[in-house]
Amino acid sequence: MKRLLSTAYSETAFNIGTFVLRAALGLLMCFNHGFDKVKNFNESAPTFFDPFHIGHKWSLMLCIFAELFAAMLLALGLFSRIAAFILVINMAVAVYAIHHSPIKQSEEAIIYLAGFFILLLIGPGKYSVDGMSGK
Repeated sequence: MKRLLSTAYSETAFNIGTFVLRAALGLLMCFNHGFDKVKNFNESAPTFFDPFHIGHKWSLMLCIFAELFAAMLLALGLFSRIAAFILVINMAVAVYAIHHSPIKQSEEAIIYLAGFFILLLIGPGKYSVDGMSGK
């Protein structure tokens, strides 16, 4: 009970927690959002939201790059901070440009944004490709 109420943490617990957060957010983003956008590319491309005015197709391709490739890199722990930065930008656009309606409709995007921002700040942890290569 004493350990449960303690504010101290071990380095191992921190690294396991970082691994779980990184893997869960990365894989969920990849499988629930990235693959879906690739699968429905032709149907979505003509009407996809274009916040940067570069064209609907290019905006969708940037979103796929973030939600599929950057999310997979984050899950692996390879170039983690770069991948987290890309995903933070993607989720910030989703929250502020697309889901600018009531907070209930943007709750999932806000949770992803917070998680990716935390990973950007703390890094990949020891149990990652980056951590094992000494980056």
